[in-house]
Amino acid sequence: MRRPGLRAAQLLWLATVVLVTLNLRPFLTAIGPLTPAIQTETGMSLEALAWLTLLPMVLIGAGTWATPAVQTRLGVRPAMLLALALIAFGCALRLAGGVSAVLIATAVLCGTGVALVQGMLPGLIKFHAPRHVAPMMGVYSAALMSGGALGAQVSPLAMQWGLSWQAALALWTGPVLLALALARTALDTLPQPPAAPQNGSDTRWLLRRRRTWLLMLAFGLMNGGYAMMVAWLAPYYQEQGWSATHSGLIVAVVSLAQAAAAFVFPLLAARHQDRRPWLWLTLACQAAGFAALAEWPAVAPMAAAVVLGVGIGGCFALFMVVALDHLRHPMQAGALSALMQGGGFMLTAVAPWAMARLHETTGGYRAGWLAQCGAVLLVALLVTRFGPGRYEAAMRPPSRR
Repeated sequence: MRRPGLRAAQLLWLATVVLVTLNLRPFLTAIGPLTPAIQTETGMSLEALAWLTLLPMVLIGAGTWATPAVQTRLGVRPAMLLALALIAFGCALRLAGGVSAVLIATAVLCGTGVALVQGMLPGLIKFHAPRHVAPMMGVYSAALMSGGALGAQVSPLAMQWGLSWQAALALWTGPVLLALALARTALDTLPQPPAAPQNGSDTRWLLRRRRTWLLMLAFGLMNGGYAMMVAWLAPYYQEQGWSATHSGLIVAVVSLAQAAAAFVFPLLAARHQDRRPWLWLTLACQAAGFAALAEWPAVAPMAAAVVLGVGIGGCFALFMVVALDHLRHPMQAGALSALMQGGGFMLTAVAPWAMARLHETTGGYRAGWLAQCGAVLLVALLVTRFGPGRYEAAMRPPSRR
């Protein structure tokens, strides 16, 4: 097949990253605003509904860990197309979501597909744009958060316009199929990355590095705030009398602020090898946002949503950049990113369930927001270890014998 010119190839890859990534969060964020309708028809408790966020997060974690092996066995193109097909099938199956078991099965399908995509894309981004990793990861993160905003706002609006809640969840099948078609075109026409060196394709040596586990821990604790927001921010405000559409709007505002911050912060940090000052700034925004939710939920809620979104989105994007900074080879760096996301998302999955338990124990959401505020402060301490001068020593690959 004839290869496109450099400019055309760059635009094709950029469009593919944006469209694919936009489809990785609507299946999650659409659930929160529709919680009352889902509960009414299925009879699911808050703790059972937490599984619709918990399961995908666990699967994103476990599946992202397995991604390097799947990519090696199947190849880049088949693995990516399989992942997008799973997401499309999971979304379509939500038309039959009136049964709670089917709804949970859709979360499993979508979570597995998203895991494979998120495990592959960072390494592919480093391969296709090696001189622009930070801004491209900003684009990736911004598209991820923008997809979350679309899910939170469009699905409740679709219900308001007359669709059932099942159809309002299943409508995301169409955009996923468009992303699958574009990804197929891009992967058929653009060059594919070479295999990682033998000592880099085996991720077991990465698991023997303390830095890998530190990245997992910090990323997981930080991202717990996103999972809690997705699962419980809309129900939190619905308990205070907000409508499904209005509560979906505040989730969308958080997600849009995330998208803007996810794009801007990597650009701000691109000229500085040390990303830690920017990480601390975003963590401070998170702490302020969660404290506002806990103590002053009725005082300027949209402003608090923006501050929280800036903190979550900027921090997520910077963590993705920091992981890729640690190793030079694109596939090695991608494997480290996959491991960080894998372990991190498994830890993240606990957050919405913990919030449900705290709500059951205390009768409200305040304790959960304060717990996440404490987790953010712990992450700020862990970030002190991420000085760029320590990367090489922390991630030195095993010597060949």
